[in-house]
Amino acid sequence: MSLTAEAASNVAHVLSEALPYIQRFGGKTIVIKYGGNAMVDEDLKAGFARDVVMMKLVGINPVVVHGGGPQIGELLKRLGKESEFIQGMRVTDAETMDVVEMVLGGLVNKEIVNLINRHGGSAVGLTGKDGDLIRARKLALTKNNPEAKLPEIIDIGHVGEVESIDASVVDMLVHGDFIPVVAPIGVGEDGRSYNINADLVAGKMAEVLNAEKLILLTNTQGLLDKQGKLLTGLTLERVDELVADGTITGGMLPKIGCALDAVKAGVNSAHIIDGRVPHAVMVELFTDQGVGTLIRRR
Repeated sequence: MSLTAEAASNVAHVLSEALPYIQRFGGKTIVIKYGGNAMVDEDLKAGFARDVVMMKLVGINPVVVHGGGPQIGELLKRLGKESEFIQGMRVTDAETMDVVEMVLGGLVNKEIVNLINRHGGSAVGLTGKDGDLIRARKLALTKNNPEAKLPEIIDIGHVGEVESIDASVVDMLVHGDFIPVVAPIGVGEDGRSYNINADLVAGKMAEVLNAEKLILLTNTQGLLDKQGKLLTGLTLERVDELVADGTITGGMLPKIGCALDAVKAGVNSAHIIDGRVPHAVMVELFTDQGVGTLIRRR
């Protein structure tokens, strides 16, 4: 069945709109943090995989960093272990860390790799342990106690932050025409494994790889103003103003902080996009409008 003239015109418009972006980003690295609904809904998962494969086919180098909090919580529940959170961070004892590694480095990572490969890509799964990729240090949470002179230090176990990234193994894969898929698990000097926030790993990875873009998939439209209107095309100075006046609060603050750090370190732009939109990555990269909040250096 052939397209109508109107449908054919729409397809041609979409393809011609994408062309300058394909030319601009050819040979560039784009780091994508994959999480939220896009990792759960079957249609969105398939759409994400196709987007990543198409990026690689047109000469762009995607690097995927994924989360997996809900999947970790689900397996812990099945094992009869309650999840505990302090300041939004999962308390991770040695037993929980074993589950985190099983889920992130095994089940979730290999599912994403398999999905990309099924759609024509060549993906390779990694954790921070592979090739000494992610060096971590223990994350120290503090809590102000009025009765104490100094803040109280809270131990939440095997939760870390990025100390350094040696991206040589990722670089090797990228230049070998593979798509790296990275689980956010790092290793400390003591040899212990640490669970690290995937947004932070993606941001640091973008910095180390001198990426063109950092894309963070979320379950929201992006950054909204106080009237609920989507904000985009933001400079670093404008983002600082929005933090100062209370527009950016709560759970969006860590994502914005990660995006800001990446852009300040040399990544050309960061995007906080709505992963609930089908083919969100493709729409953000190859159309004039996009589907989220763009933060640029200037």
